[in-house]
Amino acid sequence: MKILANDGIAPQGIVLLEAAGFTVDTNTIAQENLATAINEQGFSAVLVRSATTVRKEVIDACPGLRLIGRGGVGMDNIDVDYAREKGLHVINTPAASSQSVAELVMTHLFNISRFVYDSNRQMPGNGVGEFKSLKKKYAKGVELRGKTLGIIGFGRIGQSIAEYALGCGMKVISNNYGPDKNTITLNIHGAGPIHVDVPNSSLETVLAESDYISINVPKQADGKPLLGAAELAQTKQGVRIVNAARGGVIDEDALLASLESGHISYAALDVFENEPTPREDLLNHPNISLTPHIGAATVEAQGRIGEELATQIIELLK
Repeated sequence: MKILANDGIAPQGIVLLEAAGFTVDTNTIAQENLATAINEQGFSAVLVRSATTVRKEVIDACPGLRLIGRGGVGMDNIDVDYAREKGLHVINTPAASSQSVAELVMTHLFNISRFVYDSNRQMPGNGVGEFKSLKKKYAKGVELRGKTLGIIGFGRIGQSIAEYALGCGMKVISNNYGPDKNTITLNIHGAGPIHVDVPNSSLETVLAESDYISINVPKQADGKPLLGAAELAQTKQGVRIVNAARGGVIDEDALLASLESGHISYAALDVFENEPTPREDLLNHPNISLTPHIGAATVEAQGRIGEELATQIIELLK
């Protein structure tokens, strides 16, 4: 049985699949040729990340396809309901990348607090001649300890972010569908597990009370931003915002306008509406820390993703 890992799969996953008798092809097929390749080469499963889409047209054109796998959490690049209606298995790896995304969010929180992202832009070209002026420019950083982090979306990733933030001495509040509070367990070396209750608040409360906001929700079903101009106007003056979830959950025009007015002081983006061609005014803005959608891109996370995909495929198709 043949599997096309069109956006790649970690070696750990390949080893497990091949040991179970599957053939794994990691050659990347262009999107416009995907259906033809699946049919002509007899793939029973196709595995994707965020680069490849599997829409109704591909599903209809590939009657031999039995499974679609997403290496990661969000499945907005797959017509999930339609595929399942047609009898296909659709799987993802919701637990595998939580820690890696959380660590990237924390990286951005430090970046936009101490201006590391901008300092790294300026030092290579100007560090010799303008050392003193750059030192002065970046001398007004702030500390995370004692600040309030509002986490919008408190699933596995949001809870992992909370663990790191609590460890840094931040107060954490959340907005999520669920109970009035969630208990976070901190496994601190030498101290054993420590349990902390994080309150679940309204979106309005999180916006109004947070010094920092991390967005960790899937793309909205109606396609509209979760945070538009009206919501951003409800945030605390000088708030700093990180989006490592999905492009489009924050209105990019509204974000830029709020940055220009100074209401939002800094932002950090790992995801963009127009990936893989994000708008240049975002990329060149001096108050935005940027990464190219690398939340799950650690060696450890990709290994876990590969193993989790392989385990599910073996269970479903063997």
